[in-house]
Amino acid sequence: MNNRSGRRGQHHRHRRPLQIDEEVWTVKPLTDHHHLSPPCSPPSDDSSATATAPTIASVPTIGTRQNSGRVSKNRRARRPKPMSVNKSEVGSLNSLDSQLGSLSIAEKVNEKEEEKEEEDRTEVSESSEGVDGVLSRWEELQLGVQEPELSEQQLRINDQLQEDELLAMESIYGDNVFILERHKGLRCFQIHIHIEAPGEIAMTAKLNLSGDLKTENDSSDDFSYSFKVQYLPPIILTCLLPKSYPSQLPPYFTISVKWLDSSRISNLCSKLDSIWMEQPGQEVIYQWVEWLHCFSLSHLGFDKEIFLGPYGIRQAGDRRAFSGIVSLDVDVPLMKSYNDERQHENFQKNLHECCICFMDYAGTEFIRLPCQHFFCWKCMKTFSEMHIKEGTISKLHCPDAKCGGMVPPPLLKRVLGDEEYEHWESLMLQKTLESMTDVAYCPRCETPSIEDEDQHAQCSKCFFSFCTLCRERRHVGIACMSPEMKLRILQERQTSSQLKEDQKRKEREMINEILSVKKILSDAKQCPSCKMAISKTEGCNKMVCENCGQYFCYQCNQAIDGYDHFKDGRCDLFPQEVIREWVERINPRQVLGQIQAEHAQHGLPCPNCRQFNAKVDNNNHMFCWACQNHYCYLCKQIVRRSAQHFGPKGCKQHTVG
Repeated sequence: MNNRSGRRGQHHRHRRPLQIDEEVWTVKPLTDHHHLSPPCSPPSDDSSATATAPTIASVPTIGTRQNSGRVSKNRRARRPKPMSVNKSEVGSLNSLDSQLGSLSIAEKVNEKEEEKEEEDRTEVSESSEGVDGVLSRWEELQLGVQEPELSEQQLRINDQLQEDELLAMESIYGDNVFILERHKGLRCFQIHIHIEAPGEIAMTAKLNLSGDLKTENDSSDDFSYSFKVQYLPPIILTCLLPKSYPSQLPPYFTISVKWLDSSRISNLCSKLDSIWMEQPGQEVIYQWVEWLHCFSLSHLGFDKEIFLGPYGIRQAGDRRAFSGIVSLDVDVPLMKSYNDERQHENFQKNLHECCICFMDYAGTEFIRLPCQHFFCWKCMKTFSEMHIKEGTISKLHCPDAKCGGMVPPPLLKRVLGDEEYEHWESLMLQKTLESMTDVAYCPRCETPSIEDEDQHAQCSKCFFSFCTLCRERRHVGIACMSPEMKLRILQERQTSSQLKEDQKRKEREMINEILSVKKILSDAKQCPSCKMAISKTEGCNKMVCENCGQYFCYQCNQAIDGYDHFKDGRCDLFPQEVIREWVERINPRQVLGQIQAEHAQHGLPCPNCRQFNAKVDNNNHMFCWACQNHYCYLCKQIVRRSAQHFGPKGCKQHTVG
């Protein structure tokens, strides 16, 4: 037995011995949000006066009471900094009553710190019912039960059974089992029991609006807030094994739950007691854990909805029940945060299919967007770089066709890298400035400038004051020069011998720019939002700008939202010349089809539009002149591909009659 214990102990860390100051004691407040104080025996000279906060908010864990200890799987809990008070503030330990129900040192300290704790409610869960609370509950249970006298042989058997049971629990539950250092020679451990709902389960938080501390049965106006989660914070079972377990007594235990009130946790404690009563003298820890994992929700009636709170109501329950509920503004974010973290962990452990390349990858190879759609890193990187290269950053959103959710900039920076991300930022700045109607670029240095009411602007970099309409020097009271007049003047200046070559070159560039704009605008329209030139090759007059995504009418060049603009008759959805071309293309077929139908001996209505069409000679491949569909004369079905429909395994293409 000793050899086995030694081998197990090699895999765990040893905590350093604690140093106790002669003038300062470090204590832990035991006040919970119900203002219920557990009785605690006075600390002896041999015990340490140091108490630490729980591992998880309001989760009681056993601190270091001995020089060394171990935690399963080499895991060490994070500990907030304990509070320190002087001996003079606490008072003499000799004056404390050792009976049950007496006030603990931590409660006296808490009376002095009550104002501070009310201002910082988020730390209540960490300071309430800490290590001393668990120890006091165990001592209370030990005082209430008389330990039977057992023979040395029976004690050795119990000790071996306890060690074997803990080994089995570690093998089954792995990292969820924490073996703690012994308390007064007795084994103690903690198990985190994770409950996964069969699907999303509703969480409803209730708040007492009256603010009075009432019993649970008192009626009051309640405010409720509901949300859904899939993962719940674990139920924490902390056990102390007496020497007479399992032959005579059950383990001393406490249950801590962050999302249940004391009365419901007390219900769970009663159920664990009944499980022990059904099989006394046997190991019971595995049965306890499995019942809490599988049946605790249904036992409490939480199959479809779990109720948090009610808050502000004093409850009296089992002394072994530790409730972690604090307030709405603390519990709701904590529940959501825990659920999101567990979902992310579960996603990373499984294989998923990318919706772009349809390849299976581990969850760590995916990017999950805020809209909950996910894509592999390679596809997301290619998708992002493509839009940045083409300048269509307005389309750089969720690749899902029906979503269009945004891609957060921090995530985009991880995908693109620093250089590409800077390019994206510059494009975004440029697109944003172009979408602002009161921003004009300086004709000298191309610096964005703000336009005033008189279509004038002054560059903040070179201080050039210019007209935003003609981009020339500011001319108050004088009409802007038209592009045609400006082009004629510049062309005439090219023949002047007084201009230097450098000036001639600049003016030639201006001439080429004016001619290019004139050519572009001859068969294009400018987007009413970003002024991008857009040319229509075919189709209707409802256009969309690829640069900024603005819809506009190609006929009147006005910004629109949908097709309502074309219902009042001011603009035509299809130009008249397009309609005429379509009619001219259809009419010859229509005339021919009508003539054939009138004189045909054999024919068949189209299965799509019911227009009668004549069968030409012996050809069973029919063509409808009205809806332009092909169909079969024999089976009366639409023909998509003639080579597949007609043949040895299909219909005969030529038959008589």
